[in-house]
Amino acid sequence: QVQLVESGGGLVQAGDSLRLSCVASGLTFNIYGMGWFRQAPGKQRDLVARITSGGGIKQYGDSVKGRFTISRDNTKNTVYLQMNSLKPEDTDVYYCAAGIQGWKYWGQGTQVSVSS
Repeated sequence: QVQLVESGGGLVQAGDSLRLSCVASGLTFNIYGMGWFRQAPGKQRDLVARITSGGGIKQYGDSVKGRFTISRDNTKNTVYLQMNSLKPEDTDVYYCAAGIQGWKYWGQGTQVSVSS
């Protein structure tokens, strides 16, 4: 049974930082691309960042470039999202996802709230 468990969300002030973690189990982690997405109620789920299986290629959504960094530790089956200079518009539920061709597995999400 595949599980992706996110953690690290919370309530912070604008300009603060947070680091999200997503621990994967039940899959061969080092062959999966990993991604972070976010979604507000009633809106579509948007890609925040993604990273290839070996960590060599990273891509970011335009709104987070230069502020967020995705990384992974294949020895710990974990993907991270370092979020700096947070803005109120970053408030969302953040989900991690795993996939090889398409996003096959999803976590339950962690809430990030940024106050002004």
